[in-house]
Amino acid sequence: MIKVMIADDEDLVRSGLRTILSSAGDIEVVAECDDGSHVADLARQHRPHVVLLDIRMGASDGIAALRGLVALPEPPSVSMLTTFDVDEYVQLALRIGAQGFLLKDTEPVQLIKAVRDLARGGAVLDPKVAARVVSAVADGERAAEPARRLLSSLSERELEVVGLIGQGMSNAEIGAALHLSEATVKGYVSAVLGKIGAANRVQAALVAYRGGLIA
Repeated sequence: MIKVMIADDEDLVRSGLRTILSSAGDIEVVAECDDGSHVADLARQHRPHVVLLDIRMGASDGIAALRGLVALPEPPSVSMLTTFDVDEYVQLALRIGAQGFLLKDTEPVQLIKAVRDLARGGAVLDPKVAARVVSAVADGERAAEPARRLLSSLSERELEVVGLIGQGMSNAEIGAALHLSEATVKGYVSAVLGKIGAANRVQAALVAYRGGLIA
């Protein structure tokens, strides 16, 4: 039996995915989650083979949850879920360790097949998402130089902060790593986002990756 965990902050999405997957005799939904901060703990408790993880989960983002999952001693196969085929975090999620990327409107038959493939250690990529990845790879060098220019505007401390943001750390964790108060870290984060034109922490992490700050 393939054990699956669904992490999405929309009740309707979770219900739809659960209904589709439960119709397959060899798949069991063992856990559901609507908050990214609890994903790793639930996975540790229920030990799913596959996790379907929303890349955008309200106040908490799926990128940080993904980092928590891949850091587990026996990490599950993870496929990110999105409503858009042009989601800007596709490359970042795949680079961190996601084995797949699926649109939430994937046909039921294809969704079940994807879960089976993931459970066997395969990778799945929605055709629409795959086209974007190919395009992004081709534009990779052009994207790297602007990112490097943005990072060059940061101080040494700000570079440390954005690097740790890229590792999925919270303000409290960054403070502990750099021996700074959480309030001070919050100030650095705000300054970094403003200087590089990032709307949120995930966009900042993407700049850090493109600019070569994070291996």
